[in-house]
Amino acid sequence: MTSGLSLSARVTAFAAAAALSTTQDVVRSVLPVLTDQADPELVAEETLALVATVTARAAEVGLRGHPDVLAAVGPALAELPFLYHDFLLGAAVVATGAEGEVEPDQSVYARLDRKAAFYAVHLAPGRFPGPSLLREKLPLWMGRVSPPKLPTSPDARLAETGLVDVVAAHARLVTAFAQKAATEAEAG
Repeated sequence: MTSGLSLSARVTAFAAAAALSTTQDVVRSVLPVLTDQADPELVAEETLALVATVTARAAEVGLRGHPDVLAAVGPALAELPFLYHDFLLGAAVVATGAEGEVEPDQSVYARLDRKAAFYAVHLAPGRFPGPSLLREKLPLWMGRVSPPKLPTSPDARLAETGLVDVVAAHARLVTAFAQKAATEAEAG
């Protein structure tokens, strides 16, 4: 099915929705493994930074033949953690009726920037984040979201959750959608 949306808009909208859904699934799955010592906000932020980067890389691979579109979609998807924070901030303003009184905490943006930069280094542009790469890199994420002194290693906790398969399926889905949307756009 084609729509009146541009290729970049279609892929970005699909991939953003997929990233938010996958982030929720991952957070719900990993919190019980981390015990009640885990900081849910830290887990959510870190997970969204990871999934946004995976999503951007998957979309980039799917759009390889469209460098003009690629230049817009990848950076837009990498912005998801920041945009989601803005959404949460806006929701707080609406809920409290405190328009103009809620001051954004700039340290949150700095923290998100560090997280996004970390995953951008470990998940290089143009490289598909498939199962083998994710098995190598997701233990880094697990270590970052885990409270100290858990009795198992990040690798063991990751294996217990099956999340490599979840994130890999997400990456395949985003790449396939981007490829299909690009083919449809070319067909006109």
